[in-house]
Amino acid sequence: MSENCTHDCSSCSADCSSRKEIQKEQLHQGCSVKKVIGVISGKGGVGKSLVTSLLAVKMQKLGYRCAILDADITGPSIPTAFGLKEHATVANEMINPSLTASGIQVMSLNLLLDNATDPVVWRGPVIAGAVKQFWTDVNWNEVDYMFVDMPPGTGDVPLTVFQSLPIDGVVVVTSPQELVEMIVEKAVNMANMMSVKVFGLVENMSYFVCPDCKQKHSIFGESRVDSVAKRLGIPAVGKLPIDPDFANSCDSGAIETLDGDWLDQIVENIK
Repeated sequence: MSENCTHDCSSCSADCSSRKEIQKEQLHQGCSVKKVIGVISGKGGVGKSLVTSLLAVKMQKLGYRCAILDADITGPSIPTAFGLKEHATVANEMINPSLTASGIQVMSLNLLLDNATDPVVWRGPVIAGAVKQFWTDVNWNEVDYMFVDMPPGTGDVPLTVFQSLPIDGVVVVTSPQELVEMIVEKAVNMANMMSVKVFGLVENMSYFVCPDCKQKHSIFGESRVDSVAKRLGIPAVGKLPIDPDFANSCDSGAIETLDGDWLDQIVENIK
């Protein structure tokens, strides 16, 4: 036990002899979620919400019932990507998730705020409590795959998700920049500490396809994501291009119109 131990195991990842078993939060009676996939990153701005959305869209198109729990409480962008503008409704003291055009169930704090641009100035424990409520107090209806869009880093909220929700595995998102190996390894090590499987590694902004010559160009230098995945034992890799269609589709709420094979290897590993 550390001399600085607070005896609050819910906010600590240390595996000490005094550790208390943390109980997973339970879904509300009548709700069903078969598999929970976390989407994580070691740093912000790498496209985690984009990957979360694309994975849910892909699995939904394959015939599975999908859901997204937006755990990025202070920076929720999932509703915008799907064009969700109406507030979530409440019935019998339970929150009904919003439905996208293809039927994906979504819960995000922006679906509860009066104004989408209102800042969420909350401390860590309050944010963590909101994430738990998005699991326990939402009418999740026969979900086959739930994707959890986590905030970046390895702090309070990712730890809360790992310890409170029955996470089956994670997908790590990164970008082709310096220090990428260290940042990825931090996220992977956190998953390993929590005994959670890593389904795949996604490199966003991996390359650019010239509209004239149709050749791939590595704007940020040659990708090292395959070697990183191999060294860390990650079984599947996905590479997303720099594509204006991504930004346009997310900004206009039309992400469900995007279609490509970028994440197929990871989807197969998740199934």
